[in-house]
Amino acid sequence: MKVIFQILLFAAFGGLFFACNESSTKEAAAQDMGESKKQIAAMLDSFNIAAANAEYERYFNFYTEDATFNGTDATENWDKPAFKAWAKPFFDRKKAWNFTSIKRNIYFGKNSDIAWFEELLNTQMKICRGSGVVVKVGNDWKVQQYVLSTTVPNDVLDSVIKIKTATEDSLISKLSSK
Repeated sequence: MKVIFQILLFAAFGGLFFACNESSTKEAAAQDMGESKKQIAAMLDSFNIAAANAEYERYFNFYTEDATFNGTDATENWDKPAFKAWAKPFFDRKKAWNFTSIKRNIYFGKNSDIAWFEELLNTQMKICRGSGVVVKVGNDWKVQQYVLSTTVPNDVLDSVIKIKTATEDSLISKLSSK
């Protein structure tokens, strides 16, 4: 009987130890995620400031080497070298773009070294949506994919559709035939 009691006591303390250890592990993971969100938010703010200040090298250092950029035009789907080439004249003129986050959300999946974000931006095009994927490279978070979209209020959408129909019908035809 004494042996059974000792086994039960050991099992109870062992379970308590593992439950406490699991709880502290979850708390540590949540704390790490919170810190990562702060780091990502700071990186995205610095990324936007670098563009606003037309700091070409600094801006593009925020991207991974295999990054992609999708712009507001349906034809703007670039790898990093193509995007750098397209953007260079804007940075050379010291007038790139000035985006400021209005509202931002950052999400994590099962891997703590990959996150995605979506944000509303105040821009020269009025409200835009920026979204993308960021990855941890060493100690830094970098943009692996960025998607910039313009927003269109629902009450003016029909007017916008009329304006872009001819251009985009042609593009739809061209892209569909491939």
